[in-house]
Amino acid sequence: MKKVDIFLLLIVIFLTLFGLLMIFEASSVISFRDFGDKYHYIRDQSLWSVIGFVGMSFFSYYNYKKLYNLSLPLLIAAIILLILVFFPGIGVLLLGARRWINTGFFLIQPAEFVKLALTIYLSAWFSHKEKGRFLAFLLLLGFVLILVMLEPDMGTAGIILFEAVLIYFLSGGSIMHFAFVVPIVAIVGFLLIKFEPYRLARLTAFMNVGESLENSSYHVKQILIALGVGGITGVGLGNSLQKYAYLPENTTDSIFAIIAEEIGLIGSLVLIFSFILFIWRGFAIAAKTSDKFGKLLAGGITSFLAIQMLINLGAQTALIPFTGVPLPFISYGGSALVVDLCSVGILLNISRQSKL
Repeated sequence: MKKVDIFLLLIVIFLTLFGLLMIFEASSVISFRDFGDKYHYIRDQSLWSVIGFVGMSFFSYYNYKKLYNLSLPLLIAAIILLILVFFPGIGVLLLGARRWINTGFFLIQPAEFVKLALTIYLSAWFSHKEKGRFLAFLLLLGFVLILVMLEPDMGTAGIILFEAVLIYFLSGGSIMHFAFVVPIVAIVGFLLIKFEPYRLARLTAFMNVGESLENSSYHVKQILIALGVGGITGVGLGNSLQKYAYLPENTTDSIFAIIAEEIGLIGSLVLIFSFILFIWRGFAIAAKTSDKFGKLLAGGITSFLAIQMLINLGAQTALIPFTGVPLPFISYGGSALVVDLCSVGILLNISRQSKL
């Protein structure tokens, strides 16, 4: 077995450490306001990053082929956790959504684990030719998506939808299978937006943002102000004004706006280029992997991280309607970071057994 993929490892270490730096930069003010301790958020995220790196180290040496037989138990466990969020006393209602489970010590977000568990299961399932699997695939995917949308978490539902479809196509599935599904998805998406005020407001804000900053939502407005103030070179680390509670969710979904404000367009492009290198390396590993399971697993992991990055950056630059999706390795959030790093560990193990 080859040595660990240093190129991929260094990219991930850089992104995670940079994320810790920017979480401290973005959170120090609100952390002191809410907890009387400006290190509260960075302390939590540092702990999760240690746990994540331990998980990454474990999976980088754990033969990914053993995950084949564990794929169904892992998916069942993840779905059970996803169902538990709806039970009073177990699930936690925050900001109008029931997405977390209270363990008594910390909160976990099951939807994050579902992304990885579903990727492993679909990769195992689709690694063998099987007739008539399309309907079963749609039923499984629909069941998972309904659970996630009921939380509600449309951003994660979108990621799961795209990652599942990509794995299906990577396995050799026909694009014609989705000819009758796309209109249904479009209609359901339209209805979800039409009859949910906050989603309609986000879409309206997106549609109006090109006409006038005053017509856009407060959140989008503050994001665009941060990008504009940052300019080419940024205002410098620690000098953000938007972190003074002007920008909502400035440590999670909107952390890129703080990054762009402090290090400007040049620094932001360096970050984006790092993500591009990560995505390229992930798909290169998938292309050079000989067995079907490893190929689909590497492609699936790279896909859901890439989709998440594209949705976050697209929303933060007003290219798509705003949605609550964290930036991989960067945004505050323990469940997401641990899952992302464990996923990279699996990718590293696949790389060690590939022809790359």
